[in-house]
Amino acid sequence: MNTQDDVLIERLNEMVGLLAIIAKRGVRQADLIHELGQAGFGPKRIATLLGTSPNSVSVTLHKRRASKGK
Repeated sequence: MNTQDDVLIERLNEMVGLLAIIAKRGVRQADLIHELGQAGFGPKRIATLLGTSPNSVSVTLHKRRASKGK
């Protein structure tokens, strides 16, 4: 049995997923991963939103951080 909070969370998750699909269009995936990471999303969540692996996301985030340090 779903409570109103559960329904709201489910709807918000759907909206985040749709926004991620929209954002993917015309944006490099590495840039999108970086922006989502900056917004506080973890590698697992980013991977789920973008349809990639958490390892790929972690590598991309690491490369971005390393290039900023140069």
